[in-house]
Amino acid sequence: MDNILIIVAFVLYLGLMMFIGLYYYKRTSNMDDYIIGNRKLGAWVTSLSAEASDMSGWMLMGLPGAAYLAGLNAGWIAVGLALGTYANWKFIAARLRKYTEIANNSLTLPDFFQHRYHDTGNVLRIAPAIFIIIFFVIYTASGFVSGGKLFSTLFGLDYTTAVMIGAFVVVFYTLTGGFMAVCWTDFIQGVMMFFAIIIVPAAAVYSLGGISNTATAVNIINPTFFNPFLGPDGSTVSFIEFISLIGWGLGYFGQPHILVRFMAIKSSNELHRAMHIAMVWVIISLAAAVGVGIVGSVFLTEKLTGPQVETVFLVMTEQLFTPFVGGIILSAVLAAIMSTASSQLLVAASAFSQDFYRSVIRKSAGQNELIWVSRTAVLIISAMAISIAMNPTSFILDMVSYAWAGFGAAFGPALIMSLFWRRATRNGILAGITVGGLTVLIWKQFAFFGLYEIIPGFAFSLLAIYLVSIMDKTPPEEVTNMFDSVKGADI
Repeated sequence: MDNILIIVAFVLYLGLMMFIGLYYYKRTSNMDDYIIGNRKLGAWVTSLSAEASDMSGWMLMGLPGAAYLAGLNAGWIAVGLALGTYANWKFIAARLRKYTEIANNSLTLPDFFQHRYHDTGNVLRIAPAIFIIIFFVIYTASGFVSGGKLFSTLFGLDYTTAVMIGAFVVVFYTLTGGFMAVCWTDFIQGVMMFFAIIIVPAAAVYSLGGISNTATAVNIINPTFFNPFLGPDGSTVSFIEFISLIGWGLGYFGQPHILVRFMAIKSSNELHRAMHIAMVWVIISLAAAVGVGIVGSVFLTEKLTGPQVETVFLVMTEQLFTPFVGGIILSAVLAAIMSTASSQLLVAASAFSQDFYRSVIRKSAGQNELIWVSRTAVLIISAMAISIAMNPTSFILDMVSYAWAGFGAAFGPALIMSLFWRRATRNGILAGITVGGLTVLIWKQFAFFGLYEIIPGFAFSLLAIYLVSIMDKTPPEEVTNMFDSVKGADI
């Protein structure tokens, strides 16, 4: 009976998401609609869809799991992300919105790089598209792992079956509705995630007798939990560990599924309000996610170990609420998974259709053909992600950190230099993208010094852009003139 009530709550939620997908299916007639919603988003939908697609299942599962083990030490990730979110909205959003429209109405990040530097050889479309597909396969796989853990924990399903169910729903409404369906479902999912991540730790604290009793219990079990500079074993956090945690914030400048929201807002004038909405959501949600892990360490009587630590939110919800209410709250976990995975699938498919298929295979491809190529790419990329997600011992946070670093290092420096440095050249940007992406792929395999791969990747990418651009000839006038075309772009 309990499972039936949870299933009813899930079915109601999934039914609404699929309805939105079918609704926008009938309203998707060209690639502008499918990839970027014809630049029609308002401030609320832009902000909440950006943050919902950003945070994904790792905010409700991965980050609480880290805090369950390390206490406030895991909070440095949240601090880095909050700072990165602010910098992205403050310095990147408005410029990117205006520049992409001027740059031949660019629909994707590779599209923008090509038009920004008048690259006739398509190399600035193809190279970024390759990295987008590589890292989004890993990122999307983390979402499918989250879905597998969700369904297997709640219903005792075989992990493989659980992964397939979650993947089916995500793929369905990404295939049908395109960008507008993804953004509107993200908006709803962002609201659900916000309230769910606050309600669960609040209810647990209340059941433990209040904040004071909870804090005392945490301090008794692990005195290091409330010291952000100490690890769970009592050791002092090293400088390398500290900058690795804070360094997560660098990733924001290069995440295509977040940046596309800036490109899609109907006016850059809306971005100031959208930034404030987004920052309130991010700060409260991340703080509450850390709180889930810390409170969960004393609320749960049965200790979680290994990959199961990332189910702390799920287990707490089951124990705190009635099945139907719990099902509604747990739908927020599914919402978090779906919001990000669908956005990632859409951007990866767009990169394949716009930046590879149209550029290399069929330059004469029409709008309808490109939409169906994108939908086929969604299926192929999903299949690749599912194959990676089939390992039930995978840690969500590890997979997300890898893909996050890849995007941040490959595209962050390139985008910053393209928007702010007049002297950047085509070859410099290409070098930065290549060096940043490869550094992450190589560094991850060897884990030099225990340093998070985004730090060296970002630094080497910036250095490559600068050195190659300086060695290049001065960029042609049409490249530098874009700076003069954009006035008052900062918010």
